[in-house]
Formats: sequence, structure tokens, C-alpha cells
Amino acid sequence: MVQGRREIRQSRAVARARMSPWYVKPEKTTLASFLSDEWLPAIRASVREGTFAEYWRCVDKYVGTHLIASVKLQELTPSMINGFYADMLSIGRRERVGGLSPKSVRNIHGTLHKALDDAVRWGRVVRNVTDLVDPPRWARPEMNVWTADELRRFIGHVATDRLFAAWILIATTGMRRGELLGLRWKDVDLDTGVARIVQTLSTVEYGVRVSEPKTVKGRRAVALDGATVAALRSHRARQAEERLALGAAWHDSGFVFTLADGQPIHPQRFSQWFGQHVRRAGLPRIRLHDVRHTYASLALAAGENRKVVSERIGHAAVSITLDVYQHVNAAMQRETAARVASLILGDS
Repeated sequence: MVQGRREIRQSRAVARARMSPWYVKPEKTTLASFLSDEWLPAIRASVREGTFAEYWRCVDKYVGTHLIASVKLQELTPSMINGFYADMLSIGRRERVGGLSPKSVRNIHGTLHKALDDAVRWGRVVRNVTDLVDPPRWARPEMNVWTADELRRFIGHVATDRLFAAWILIATTGMRRGELLGLRWKDVDLDTGVARIVQTLSTVEYGVRVSEPKTVKGRRAVALDGATVAALRSHRARQAEERLALGAAWHDSGFVFTLADGQPIHPQRFSQWFGQHVRRAGLPRIRLHDVRHTYASLALAAGENRKVVSERIGHAAVSITLDVYQHVNAAMQRETAARVASLILGDS
């Protein structure tokens, strides 16, 4: 009789638990199985191709090769995730000895957090354990930029380069590499001096892919100065000569900047060319992306309207521009403080 009452109480407890909105049916699905067989296929159509490639790479290269992959999804704990991150920092590299950078591990954390958030929404787990872990700290690397004189020296050095128009365009607009290489002639109006950013060229598993801009504000119209327009006109004429010379062998990609046969330029190759020019010009070494930072820093330091600068470089909000270029903002703050104090207190 006692045994029967106990079974009844247990049955009622199970029934009440199943009626709870927090109830999750027990299952044996592992983390690796959930990520590879369920999560990645489910989100593929809802994210950018490049984003999906990063998610897939994280799952295949890091999570899937670690012991944590065999842990049941519902048995994951914060300490397991923290241990996984610690391993990635110390022995996470697959190509050579050593660990991943804090930023790379934070990227892995972002993938896991997104996946487990979806697992919660889908009723597979009760909580997202990555909410309870501490990903490694990462400080924004110190920004390297050129002075206006150094940027002029670079433009002078590449004046005879076949892609001179590309170098001057990125220098005078702060375009991202993918935006520059994804620019098509139909997106450029040389008569009005406007370039419309509507797509980007990116790399996915070492291949080249066309995709949409990273943010809504990434789609924008960028005004061009006279010198840049002139360079683009010369570039278009040269490209027309190349097309005529190759005839049927010309690849009609429609891009403004291409290889000599019309094929798209691989973004990594373009960055390598930039590095070669920098070394030959004897300039301080910076990344191609730092030319964008140079443009924005010079524009802000010159007192240009912050909102206009933010719109030209395609930031989602002015606050992002001010955060990224806070070193320039701090200098402007000091100059403003001195000028206003002089007005109030007079020269002393």
C-alpha cells in the first residue's frame, strides 16, 4: 500500500513537472550532434553566408574536435564551458602549437551563445549555460593610422599603379575592403560624383562571394571629390582597353576593380598588394583596414561633422564612430575646453 502511494505521488509530481512551461523532455543529444545536425542547418537561410561560414568553422574546427563535443546538451555546465575556453587559449590552434587569441575565443563564445539561446527557444534546454561563464577579456588593439603627409606619400607612390583609382578611392572615402572590391560600374555615377554601396565582396572558405553590406547603414551613397572622380574615369578607360585587347577572353564581372582579365580581385590578394606598396614606399606598416581608420581620424580631427563622417564610413550609429575613434574625440574635447575657457576667462 505504501509503495502504491509513493508511486502515485511520483506520477503526480512528473505530471505537474510536464505541465510547467520550464519542463524539458530528457534526451541524449550531444552538443556536437545538436550543433552540426540541427542548429547549423536550421539557421543557414537566416544569416549572411559569411556569418554562417564562421559558425560552421567554429563548430567543425574547435567545438567538434574537443572533448566537450561528446557531452550531452542538457548536461552542459558553466565549468565545462570555462574549461573549454581555457583549453582554446592554451592549445586551441590546429595548424601549429599554441593557443587562440582572446578575441578568437570570444568569437567561439559568441557562436555557442547564439546556438544555446536557440536551444532554449526550441525547448531543448532550460537555460543557456554560456550566460554564466566568463569569456576571456579582450581589449581593442591600439589603432595604427598614418598622418595626412604619410597618406599623401602613399598616394604618390601608387600614382602609376594599375589600381591607382582603388587606392585613392579607399583613401578619400574610408570604404571597407569588401565594399571597394564589390563596387560595380552601375553603382557609380561619375557625372554626379556618387558611389552607391549596395554589396560587398567577401571570402568564404577562401573563395570569393558577393553579399549584402554588414549593416543597414552599410548601404549608402558616398560623395566623391573631383580628384577621385578623375582617377575613376582614367581607370574606366584603361579597363575598356584591357577588355578590347582580350576580346572573348574577358570576364564581364561588372566590377570597377578587377584583375587584368576582368575577374574579381580576391580580398586577401588586394591586402597583400597593399602591404607590398607600403614596404616599397618606406612608410610605417599598417593594415589595409587602417587606411579606413586614417580617413576617419583625419576627418574628425579636421573638425568635420561627426554624423556626416559616420554616414560616409557606414557606421550603424554616430556613437560607434565616437567609440572607435575616441582618441580623436579626446583631443577635440581638449581643444574645445581650451577655446571655451579662453572665451570665458580671457587670455591669461
